[in-house]
Amino acid sequence: MEIRRLDSSWRRQVTDLVLETFHAFVAPGYSREGVNSFCAFVEDEAAMEALSCWGAVEKGELAGVLAANSSGSHVCLFFVAAGWQGKGIGRQLWERFLQEGNGAEITVHASPFAVPIYRRLGFHATAEEQQADGMRYTPMTFRR
Repeated sequence: MEIRRLDSSWRRQVTDLVLETFHAFVAPGYSREGVNSFCAFVEDEAAMEALSCWGAVEKGELAGVLAANSSGSHVCLFFVAAGWQGKGIGRQLWERFLQEGNGAEITVHASPFAVPIYRRLGFHATAEEQQADGMRYTPMTFRR
């Protein structure tokens, strides 16, 4: 498994992995408005182009992705494909992201499905679960 920065040539594979994984694990807990809001963000080429993206690649297949804002202070997308979950890929992506970033504090809006995962990575909730545009999330922070 190779963990590396992804350029725009990976955009379609990133979008496909994110949407497939989102629909399987996160969307069931969201309203129709939340699902539509999330999908609109992921399909927005300008929004996606503004993100810094790391991928877990095995034999040309994208197994997982972590994308953050350009400053690296906010995780925007963090998904591991269903068939690759439970194999440490998320942790590898997170560790690579930390190696390449320099921010003292990193935030995320964690879906209900992802809150336990972020806790295992060292994040702490900074507020109760919230909702915006139909998307449920818990604001969380990681401090180095």
